[in-house]
Amino acid sequence: MSYQATFCIITAALISGAIVERMRFSIYVLFITLWAILVYSPVAHWVWGGGWLATWGALDFAGGTVVHVNAAIAALVAAIVVGKRQEYPSSSLLPHSVPLTLLGAGLLWFGWFGFNAGSALAASPIAALAFVTTMLAPAATLLVWTFLDAARSRKPTAVGAATAIVVGLVAITPAAGFISPMSAIALGAIAAVPSYLGLMIRVKTSLDDSLDVVAAHGVGGTVGALLTGVFAAKSWNGVQDGVLAGNPKQLLIQATAVVAVIVYSGVVSFVILKVISLVTPLRASADDERQGLDISLHGEEAYLHE
Repeated sequence: MSYQATFCIITAALISGAIVERMRFSIYVLFITLWAILVYSPVAHWVWGGGWLATWGALDFAGGTVVHVNAAIAALVAAIVVGKRQEYPSSSLLPHSVPLTLLGAGLLWFGWFGFNAGSALAASPIAALAFVTTMLAPAATLLVWTFLDAARSRKPTAVGAATAIVVGLVAITPAAGFISPMSAIALGAIAAVPSYLGLMIRVKTSLDDSLDVVAAHGVGGTVGALLTGVFAAKSWNGVQDGVLAGNPKQLLIQATAVVAVIVYSGVVSFVILKVISLVTPLRASADDERQGLDISLHGEEAYLHE
């Protein structure tokens, strides 16, 4: 129970990346509380609690649909409903410290071994498989992402590398205990392309998704969930074969699960935000936004400079 609760915690936390510096903190806490009850819990039971998607055969080893697609759609809805920051896009959020960004990405990767391998719920061969695939897929994503950066701008960046690692981790999450190590390399390599394109497209729009929750978690989680239906092999897990093992129906099941989560999370998230907005404003005041919410809402400043 406690382990599963951590999944709920990180899913709610992911949403924050799309509404930073404009949603009031009290409203954010209220929103994720209601969202955890009305959205996350039902979706988790659909997939992991013997619900209709589990009965139908949807595969999600550690949260591709339950965590990443679910959170990304809620983040997208929240970003649209709350609106962009006053000075966006001229006031883009840049990393305060690139070394700390890389350290954070490394800690994420390290912690993700517990996230994925732990979803085997035992010290078992399946846990070992999930551990290995969680090592290989992000490595492949990082490699392809670096080539994409080099081809586009001739300047591969460290922050881009950190983003690539997260995308690879997200993509392998639904498949970690269902596919072979070689398939994990292929999955990670493939996942780099749509997320990279999604990030490039987002930059050209008015969507203020500061931490690219949609491109990294939404697109990455969707691709990972679909590719689970392609690469899954009963010989590795004993659960279900995918397209490459002669079961094309599994891809349809995976697509249905993704669409169901997108629709449910999107609609209910929108309703929750609209109901809250009828009672109290979602956004901080214009003066608070200009001052920065660290100071105006929390009374402290993260980084002090001369």
